[in-house]
Amino acid sequence: MTDRAADLARILRLEPRRTALLIVDMQRGFVDPGQAMEVPAAREAVPVIRALLDGFRARRLPVVFTEFTYSPAVPILVGELHPEHRPATSGAPRGCGLPSSSCLEGDASAHTIGALAPRPDELVVRKRWYDAFAGTELDGALRARGVTSLVVTGTMTDICVLSTVVGAFNHEYRISVVADGVATLWPEIQRATLDIVGRAFGRVVQSREVLETISSW
Repeated sequence: MTDRAADLARILRLEPRRTALLIVDMQRGFVDPGQAMEVPAAREAVPVIRALLDGFRARRLPVVFTEFTYSPAVPILVGELHPEHRPATSGAPRGCGLPSSSCLEGDASAHTIGALAPRPDELVVRKRWYDAFAGTELDGALRARGVTSLVVTGTMTDICVLSTVVGAFNHEYRISVVADGVATLWPEIQRATLDIVGRAFGRVVQSREVLETISSW
């Protein structure tokens, strides 16, 4: 282990009872085949995230889910940049084969996938922007639970995951991003984004390392 890696491991170590699992936008609109914003690699991350979810639940550690939702009633810039989130054009014929709107408020695509479904007592943060800390209750909810460290998983690595990591860093959370538990559309962008995280915002770890750590608590 290099000196920098050792320093990061020491500074950003996971602490018992003060660490939460954050699952970013593992929604049907991003994970299900055929969706307008489908991220196929996110399906490969599901077993990894599920193992972490089971591990955190078994030790009664906090778990938080985020869900991006777009509403025509809140016509923010995200909808202009990504029209896939907006309602389908009213003139489009039914059965034309076009994907439905992705993560539109009230649509099934906005829900977390069944394999990772939140329990009734687990926090689900619904957000309008990429950063899960922007305009939401996330920071207050984490502080109320005594959380200082976040284990981050989800999709997309270079957009909502990275934006949320930056938000967490700016709120003074210690961040560990799970390399095999995050996904995006392009392998080269995945590598570059994880490199950015490791150089500026936190640690990049494998799921097995997290599971080994929490199993000792």
